[in-house]
Amino acid sequence: MTKQEFARWTGRELILMDGATGSNLMAAGMSQRESAELWILENSEIVKKLQSEYAEAGSRIVYACTFTANGIGLKKHGLMDRVEELNIRLAGLTKEAVRGKAYVAGDLTMTGELLEPLGDMTRDELFAVYSEQIRALVRGGVDLLGIETMLSLDETLTALDAANEVCDLPMLCSFTVNENGMTLYGTDVVEAVSKLEEHGADAVGVNCSLGPDQLEDVIIRLKDKASVPVIAKPNAGLPRTDSDGKVSYSMDEVSFTQHMKKLVAAGAGIIGGCCGTTPAYIAELKKELL
Repeated sequence: MTKQEFARWTGRELILMDGATGSNLMAAGMSQRESAELWILENSEIVKKLQSEYAEAGSRIVYACTFTANGIGLKKHGLMDRVEELNIRLAGLTKEAVRGKAYVAGDLTMTGELLEPLGDMTRDELFAVYSEQIRALVRGGVDLLGIETMLSLDETLTALDAANEVCDLPMLCSFTVNENGMTLYGTDVVEAVSKLEEHGADAVGVNCSLGPDQLEDVIIRLKDKASVPVIAKPNAGLPRTDSDGKVSYSMDEVSFTQHMKKLVAAGAGIIGGCCGTTPAYIAELKKELL
């Protein structure tokens, strides 16, 4: 997909993304201590079923399971020499799952390392990390890129710059914020919009962190500032942990969708779900909003 095709598509209609991946895979037995990438490839039928169900429910964009498949993330599991292989295989897995019913987004996120002067990583080093992963995703045949769950504007701009050098795919950027639109790193996502667009972002917004009931003001302000589509991909409300340590979320699909209607009215043009959501949430969004 070209940037021009993406702009025409998103200008015509409300776009449904997928819902959560991580919370569903952990419910299926994936441990937070192991390599998510290897677990996914070893349990590919579980992942393919989930992603197929998202496409069937109405998701037009489904994220490949490459969230932490960068050189730094993979190094923690001794897999830093397998960046290209794993990204290509994971992108291919999602393409198999959706069977042409949805576009596949290569998924990128924070590396966990701080840029100078707050940390030891230079911008050139970070640029190389993102470039390596993006090149692999392009070889894997993704249709667009999703730079998500971001906290740092500088890191996001570096990822955008790396993507601009490697390819001409559409780039979606979303941050994890509080109800005031601020990240833990002090980035004001609304004030960041102009910089993101200057560096080639084709959509901007928020994901994870909060439920849709806490994001209406942020979406209103983003819509006022942005000339590109606004993304809203919140959690299914607030997490709750029972006595056995099992995590659940406060909103079912009906409640979630009623609050998402307000975000669409506030200006969100690309919507989906994050932690706690399932294909049933996407199906409800499609029923009520399309």
